[in-house]
Amino acid sequence: MSKEQVSKQPPVVLEIKNVTKKFAVDGGKFLTACDNVSLRAYEGQTLGIIGESGCGKSTLVRTLLQIHPATSGEAIFEGKDILQAKGEESRKNRCKIQMVFQDPTAAFNPKMLVKDILTEPLKNFGMIKKEEVDAKAAELLQMVELPAEFKDRYPHSMSGGQRQRLGIARALSLEPKIIVCDEATSALDVSVQEKVCDLLCRLQKEKGITYLFICHDLGLVDLMCHQVAVMYLGNVVEWLEKGRIAEHCKHPYSQALMKAVFKVDFKPGEKIQPLEGEIPSPLDLPIGCPFQSRCERCAEICRKEKPVLREVEPQHWVACHFVK
Repeated sequence: MSKEQVSKQPPVVLEIKNVTKKFAVDGGKFLTACDNVSLRAYEGQTLGIIGESGCGKSTLVRTLLQIHPATSGEAIFEGKDILQAKGEESRKNRCKIQMVFQDPTAAFNPKMLVKDILTEPLKNFGMIKKEEVDAKAAELLQMVELPAEFKDRYPHSMSGGQRQRLGIARALSLEPKIIVCDEATSALDVSVQEKVCDLLCRLQKEKGITYLFICHDLGLVDLMCHQVAVMYLGNVVEWLEKGRIAEHCKHPYSQALMKAVFKVDFKPGEKIQPLEGEIPSPLDLPIGCPFQSRCERCAEICRKEKPVLREVEPQHWVACHFVK
């Protein structure tokens, strides 16, 4: 990347360097969920992370949040490696990096009122007085376009879309710099998805928030995200910092994902091409390219040598021996 291209990018908020996460399993083996992952998230922009179920997307962000301890690697935030933070330092990082969970129903205590759910993070950090709870809850609800009177309800009396807005409001309560959205729209109807995504975009413009956006909806990722990383079996196989992944993807796996998407504007004769082939076990990863068993272009070098991410175009990296 040239100095001119670097200068056009906003400041880096989070730099992920060679993060690896392995889980110990029976028999002395290890399941490799994330393998040497390196990415960057920029201030006020959205980093999309896509891939099939089990590719390591959620494990990566949960490792960054220290829900899972990292096996190795670094995650530099505000000049420090947050993966090494412990005790009070780790707790304080929660103020600046928050998460919106996939299931808005399971994310809340059903016995708590909405106002208590919203202000609980503030209470935990001693940032609010008891007499300020009602006013702050009303302010947060209005921020996500919900009526202030919802503060005296319970979550079960709200719709799925309203509960997801509640989750966003809770994440915003501490005014974080980064919000992780782990499949935050997948459980919602399409019409509700649109409203929630519009809300996320508006809040990003107003507050300069950086999102880590995990999603299976490739069309939504293209619309929402400034940068996109494609993961397969714990590896980043393609990393695009500029442009639409649907138009510019080059890795065989990324292209196969795009061909498997149902489109409303299918041309005559055009068909969905499901991604076939056997997925290797993460307990016994093959030598060489992780995608070799499903790739039509697989050659001898793919079985012997694992490709590394190479910059094939400005701000576009691909891990494939045959993409130049």
